[in-house]
Amino acid sequence: MKHNHISRRKFLGQASCAAVGSTAFLSTALNLGVINTAAARPHIINSAGDYKALVCVLLAGGCDSHNMLVPTTTSEYNAYTSIRGDLALPTSSLQEITPNNTGGKTYGIHEGMPLLKALFEADKAGFIANIGTLIEPISNLNDFEYGNKKLPLGLYSHADQIMQWQTSVPQDRSAVGVGGRMADILKDMNSISEVSMNISLNGKNRFQAGNTVIEYSIGNNPNPESIGIQSFPSWWSNSGFLTEQRNQAINSLVDDRYTNIFQDTYADLTRQTVESVGVIRSAISKRPGYATTFPDTKLAQDMRMMADMISVQNHLGANRQIFFTTFGGWDHHDEVLNNQGAMLPVLDGALGSFYSSMEDLNMQDNVTVFTISDFGRTLTSNMQGSDHAWGGNSIVLGGAVNGGNILGQYPTLNLDNPLNLDDRGRFIPTTSVDELYAELALWFGVSINDLGYILPNIGNFNDYSTNAAPIGIFS
Repeated sequence: MKHNHISRRKFLGQASCAAVGSTAFLSTALNLGVINTAAARPHIINSAGDYKALVCVLLAGGCDSHNMLVPTTTSEYNAYTSIRGDLALPTSSLQEITPNNTGGKTYGIHEGMPLLKALFEADKAGFIANIGTLIEPISNLNDFEYGNKKLPLGLYSHADQIMQWQTSVPQDRSAVGVGGRMADILKDMNSISEVSMNISLNGKNRFQAGNTVIEYSIGNNPNPESIGIQSFPSWWSNSGFLTEQRNQAINSLVDDRYTNIFQDTYADLTRQTVESVGVIRSAISKRPGYATTFPDTKLAQDMRMMADMISVQNHLGANRQIFFTTFGGWDHHDEVLNNQGAMLPVLDGALGSFYSSMEDLNMQDNVTVFTISDFGRTLTSNMQGSDHAWGGNSIVLGGAVNGGNILGQYPTLNLDNPLNLDDRGRFIPTTSVDELYAELALWFGVSINDLGYILPNIGNFNDYSTNAAPIGIFS
């Protein structure tokens, strides 16, 4: 077979002219200079305990969060029941809360989430109201209809909106995610390079994909030997001589000099995976354990594995970690009430037990959890369920979180609201995904000077040099 020899410079030149579009090229080649400059800045670790982790839980399908958090003050609840119709929850199925920052207005958390309610009342959890993907602020229906403002691509589309929540670049179908860009800049804060800062419990994902960093995907099996390449049967994988032969074969494979740049990249990724396996297996075998018992659900077990990884962060040389998992099945065009009655307790059990495990480890102030979803859903019913919309509500959770508050602007839920786009009750978001990620990034250790790389549109929403916390997620 004849190999085409191609230099890196020639490859980038050809790619810029042909294979990739201008936006994609800018987000890969030209941004390398930005990454290198930012990564070269000294990222100071304040003390031996200066560890932080972000945990992203994707509620895939578009969660109807208007029934996760419900206004219960009389006039607001009446508006809610009027617009929701057969989707409205009775007050008897809501757990009433009085947020710290709503001037006495009360709200209700779905009855299936008692652990979240307790954490909210303990100021360890909060909600971000009416949040969604935006390129720039949009004030009302006129801005939306008459082309006065730029709109996200594929609004109401699962594929586009789930991507944009992970990349925070709604004007482009980007391959690089917010968590990936954060890791691009901060990866030097971790001392063991074999293990990625980004750990996924749900395989490949857009959120953790960077320009120079990729996620490391693991399962939730607590057995350390389950971590890694599973191409050989379990009875073979630890049999001394055969293990050595297997490793030599893999190393020989990845040490071949490939003339094709894509094969080189694949070889590097394979080598990185092999090197990571031993480090993670060794670290997990040293986990100290904790008193909390996690529910036997896939989501809860994913979060238990995250807790295990956090408990051995010192053995992984990790001062910063970003975790990701997905809890899917939220596209409820019918049976919203029954489906949420079954699914919200699963989410509650996973979040509640994870926070409890962080308390067991005395790490609750070092870890912040947040939920994302494709989009909010229509306030009106389709007579069976709710349909694709825009703004919705997200959860933030952690010891450092400014909990007990509903952050952002919770809108009045009626069709006359200037934020409403049509007779289905699709609301323009009043808080952007960028603003959520900006505060998470700054808490995580990203410099204000680097927010423009992490979030290309952030300057459209706020001047973070003068107001670093417009939402107020952290205390």
